Amino acid sequence: MKANNKVIVVTGGGNGVGRELVLQLLAKGASVAAVDINKQALDETLRIAGCPQKLSLHVADITNYEAILKLVDEVVAKHGKVDGIINNAGIIQPFINLRELKMDQIDRVMNVNYFGTLNMIKAFLPLLQKRPEAHIVNISSMGGFLPVPGQSIYGASKAAVRMLSEALYSELLNTNVHVTVVIPGGIATDIKKNSYGSSKSAPEEQKNSNMLLSPAKAASLILKGMETDKYKMIIGKDANLMNLLYSFSPKAAISLMNKVMAANSH
Repeated sequence: MKANNKVIVVTGGGNGVGRELVLQLLAKGASVAAVDINKQALDETLRIAGCPQKLSLHVADITNYEAILKLVDEVVAKHGKVDGIINNAGIIQPFINLRELKMDQIDRVMNVNYFGTLNMIKAFLPLLQKRPEAHIVNISSMGGFLPVPGQSIYGASKAAVRMLSEALYSELLNTNVHVTVVIPGGIATDIKKNSYGSSKSAPEEQKNSNMLLSPAKAASLILKGMETDKYKMIIGKDANLMNLLYSFSPKAAISLMNKVMAANSH
């Protein structure tokens, strides 16, 4: 589905990849409803965008289904229709093992990453099915197929998003609603800071690593996948490398990931 003249809802539109998705969609001629729980972050996206008439801001908690039903009404009232949703919003967990995680931390990750995505799909799908063509893009993660030490629940939530997306693709096959699941590797964002209040941004040398995607590049690849109707996209050098290794030897891939994570923790 080409973005031009479409109305697309983007969650997590206040920063990182979500903000880049909003800006690039606007540049492609789309109207965008940017959704985030952080009003200040949304206001900054609006400032960067230059206050275009095609952009609307919506403060909403995607974990609250009733709030998302209201969001549907808000977006339709502003734009008159909805042609696509990009479920980009997501958080990670603190880098600690499962035994150390508190249940409220577990609930928060599952609620944002999995149930937030599910809420958006359930609420917007009836509208999408009325359009001549429509698209759902769900952002999973490399952690959804390869276990990452200290990110067990994050990985489980993203694996659930991946399977939900694949099942939804099957259910909507040969209909007007297409589905793309994106599996990115590392992206140079402040997800740790935004997820659980870490006071530190990612180090610049980490953000500049040639193995990491920039938010702008990640957004560009995601939109290319939507516009060319990709079913599944693995993006990023690290994700493609680990996917290849994992397909041949899961144990070797897990061992390598453990070594990489251990080296980066110092």
